[in-house]
Amino acid sequence: MKHILNRLINHEQLDKQEAREVLVNISEGKYNPSQIASFMTVYMMRSVSIGELEGFRDALLDLCLAVDFEGYNSIDLCGTGGDGKNTFNISTLSSFVTAGAGVNVTKHGNYGVSSVSGSSNVMEHLGISFSSDKDFLKRCLDEAGICVLHAPLFHPAMKNVAPIRRDLAVKTFFNMLGPMVNPAFPENQLVGVFNLELARMYGYLYQKGDKNFTILHALDGYDEIALTGKTKAITNNSERMLSPEDFGVTEIEEEAIYGGESVKESAEIFMKVISGKGSEAQNNVVSANAGMAIATVKKLEPKAGFELAKETLLSGKALEKLNTLIPLAPKGGI
Repeated sequence: MKHILNRLINHEQLDKQEAREVLVNISEGKYNPSQIASFMTVYMMRSVSIGELEGFRDALLDLCLAVDFEGYNSIDLCGTGGDGKNTFNISTLSSFVTAGAGVNVTKHGNYGVSSVSGSSNVMEHLGISFSSDKDFLKRCLDEAGICVLHAPLFHPAMKNVAPIRRDLAVKTFFNMLGPMVNPAFPENQLVGVFNLELARMYGYLYQKGDKNFTILHALDGYDEIALTGKTKAITNNSERMLSPEDFGVTEIEEEAIYGGESVKESAEIFMKVISGKGSEAQNNVVSANAGMAIATVKKLEPKAGFELAKETLLSGKALEKLNTLIPLAPKGGI
């Protein structure tokens, strides 16, 4: 690691294979916590290259506990986090709305590192069970149209990194990797990223595969459609700028999508919105993101996806999916 760190400090880049090897070595416990923290810190001070990101991704996918849901044509709705905006759990809510609209969701998520409440925090608070058991996850998909893939259960290689990320409590290149390493390898992906450079890198890497995707970055910094301004959307065959008017709604203020100061508060907002009692701004933001996921899978225009998502949210179909998922529990625990 000393040689790698000296190279990085001298502004050299790793190639894809070198980046992959570093993450494999981290997973095998070959570096101490100080070395791992130093390695992560380098990428807080300079951008990760495409080759490095691809190598890191490949390592995590090779090392993960993969689950195969072939035939479900599922989608993952996942953001990188790290945008510093502290919104409520928009992508998680949007996942249940998407499932309510009849699109299978394999939701990859984790505890919050740089935010108050990550996807796993709020779902755990609501009583959703986490498990890596494929039969349980398949039952969740069959009965609720959504299953939850809690990242630490599928990426045991990262056990040496998790406590360091918690201690640092800021975004690292692992934020960039999260949406790329879903162990179910879903056929479709709606991913939000925290800057435009990363959006283009994601687009380049996804174009090399066969995934059906939409990448989102709000120009005012959000890793999702925030309706506070314009959003860049990159898909398999197009790039476009989306404005609130494309969904038939008006621009909102940042304060309208604030996420609270605790997991408990975030969960209360979550339940309020999914129960159809959210504000117009909250409902519209969730419907815009869920609508883009639905549109990605069903090949619809954003406004058509939005309208289907909003009807699903306000009719109680999303809440029905949540209420179906919560009682499901794996046999014999995790």
